[in-house]
Amino acid sequence: MASQLSNRSLRRVLVAGALTAGVVILPAAPAMAAPLTIPGVGTFEIPDIPGLPPLNIPGLPAPGALAPQVTPAAKAVQAAESKIGAPYVYGASGPDSFDCSGLIQWAYKQAGVSLPRTSYDQAAAGTPVSRDTLMPGDVVSFYGGSHSGMYIGDGNVVHASTSGVPVKVAPVDSMPFDGARRY
Repeated sequence: MASQLSNRSLRRVLVAGALTAGVVILPAAPAMAAPLTIPGVGTFEIPDIPGLPPLNIPGLPAPGALAPQVTPAAKAVQAAESKIGAPYVYGASGPDSFDCSGLIQWAYKQAGVSLPRTSYDQAAAGTPVSRDTLMPGDVVSFYGGSHSGMYIGDGNVVHASTSGVPVKVAPVDSMPFDGARRY
């Protein structure tokens, strides 16, 4: 009897130590016992204990956690930023060279969103947003609507500015702001 008790105590200590050390990862199970095998010790049924916080291990998502969803605007920003340094060519809409509205249209196309082709049409479509509520992915119009850029955050836009100047990042304040649209 004494040896049984000490074996049980030893097993509990080993299980608790393995759990504390993060060696054992239990699958999420709805209010059922989960089998736990510790090599050289045995297999144990570990019950789901109501009120016990979930085991959180850095680098692993919490049980039932969903992966963050990437919005079309975020995908468009990533696409536009990937073209920094690409040449400006009047009337070009990618994938290797761009004019201002062609860059915006191409970037949103990579995110599965169809936008108008010209900067004037881009300035008229979508949902209007104020300058103080700009979010990454918003299409910003400059020079009375004749130029488009994409807001990327921190007061900056990515845009294809003019002949001889590649796609680049510039402050929103570096050009006369005309308005912004959200798609």
